[in-house]
Order: sequence, then C-alpha cells, then structure tokens
Amino acid sequence: VQLQASGGGLVQPGGSLRLSCVLSGLAFSDYSMAWFRQAPGKEREFVSAVTWRTTCSTSYADSVKGRFTISRDNAKKTVSLQMNSLRPENTAVYYCAAAQRLDISDFTKQDLYDYWGQGTKVTVSS
Repeated sequence: VQLQASGGGLVQPGGSLRLSCVLSGLAFSDYSMAWFRQAPGKEREFVSAVTWRTTCSTSYADSVKGRFTISRDNAKKTVSLQMNSLRPENTAVYYCAAAQRLDISDFTKQDLYDYWGQGTKVTVSS
C-alpha cells in the first residue's frame, strides 16, 4: 500500500498550487480521502476530505473554505487539493490520508485513518 503525494513547492501569497495523491495497492473507491497539514512548531490539523460514497461529499476546515477544493478521480486512484489565494499561514507539510469507508462526521479524527502519505511541503512566501 502506498500513498504518493506531490505538487508542493514555493508560491507567493495569493498564488495557487494543486496537490495530488495517488493511492496504490487498495480499492480506492472504498476509501475516504483527506488532506491534513502540519505547520512548523504546530500539531497536524485537518484541511479537507472527500467521502468514499458516490455522493463525493466534502468537508473543509473553516480556514480554507472558499479557497481550497478537494476532488477525487476513482479511475486514476487520485485525490487532489486545489489551493487558491494562498497565505503565508498556509505554509506547512501537507499529508494525504486514507480511511476505509469513513463517514463525513469522522473526517477530522486522525486516529481513524489507515494510511498516510509521506507529505509534500508547501511554502507561501514573497
């Protein structure tokens, strides 16, 4: 089982980045997928998630609502996070995570995720 995240980098405030995460070795469609992040000196926190259900319901942290968009492509076994209007406080290592059939009510509970990617670093700075 492998979660491979990519797309991080250095971007100026107000800019955009798109993160992607490919899941291999599992039935992707059975897994809710999420993004978490950990800023320097802070605990890891929930960013966004999308359900395994065909509804593809999503959830976002309040701090990113309206700026970030999560999506999934079951055929490509990929979850993506489009990040717009980035701010310096969005600087962090972003991790993708997978949880089998996790309901939207539990998206923020890190302990319920079965698999984690290695993280991709996002730096927002001028």
